[in-house]
Amino acid sequence: MVEKSWVLIVLVVFIMHGDESLASDPDPIQDFCIPNPKFGAIKTVHLSILPCKNSSEATTDDFVFSGLKSSGNFTDTGLATFPVNPTIFPGINTLGISFVRADLKVGGINPPHFHPRATEIAYVVQGSVYSGFVDSNNRVFSRVIEQGEVMVFPKGLLHFQMNVGEKPATIFACLNSQNPGLQKIPSAIFGSGINEELLEKAFGLNHKQIGTMRRRFDPKTVN
Repeated sequence: MVEKSWVLIVLVVFIMHGDESLASDPDPIQDFCIPNPKFGAIKTVHLSILPCKNSSEATTDDFVFSGLKSSGNFTDTGLATFPVNPTIFPGINTLGISFVRADLKVGGINPPHFHPRATEIAYVVQGSVYSGFVDSNNRVFSRVIEQGEVMVFPKGLLHFQMNVGEKPATIFACLNSQNPGLQKIPSAIFGSGINEELLEKAFGLNHKQIGTMRRRFDPKTVN
């Protein structure tokens, strides 16, 4: 009976923590894993596994990335992002991190979004950026952060940014997953094909207004 009780306890603990462990980046079992370009990625539910090349073939250049010296392409919202993951920066493969450079024109915004698999920490390189997130009680935590300041956005919580300064703003952000995921709220709601009647009832919009929002956030046209 005692043995069966221990088995039950072990199973309960596994079930309670199983989803969390499967959703997190696995711990590395070696110093580093530089992807071998000779082999394709192995797709899993949450990430692509990139087979390693022999560690003796690694070079210093594998651990240096120089692609963030300039901004990416700007969208209609005045935002340009340059995300960095192991596909373009081999040295971070299996280390459980990724990062992004974000540039905001004056008045530009980073629309409400969240990362289902990562906490984000954002550092303002230059500019004044209204930043914040909303917790599961719909409480907003926000303020203007200036050059040299940092704000953290907890894993899975909706967050946003807007350049409220008189000059362009630049932000560097790091996330604790090499595949954090990105869900943009406007596109998820109006660009995903959710039943139109449901959207009308949920947001108090009519058929014409829903159509306008759907055209605006069609994933084929939204960056």
